[in-house]
Amino acid sequence: MIETKIWRGQEYNTRGEQQIAEYLEDYGLQTGYMLSFCFNQKKQIGVKKLEVSGKHIIEAVV
Repeated sequence: MIETKIWRGQEYNTRGEQQIAEYLEDYGLQTGYMLSFCFNQKKQIGVKKLEVSGKHIIEAVV
C-alpha cells in the first residue's frame, strides 16, 4: 500500500502516518509506504523507516 501526501507541516504528516497505519490494519498488512512531496526551500529529503501502531512504514520525502 502506498499513500501520497503533500508536505503541509509535521502535524499533518503525523496524521498521515497514523492514517496509513489504519489502512494497513484494515487490509491485514504489516508494511506500507508513504511518499511526501515537499516544496519548501530548505526541505530534508530522504527515506526513513517508522513503526506506527505496530505497523512498518517506509516514508520518503522528495
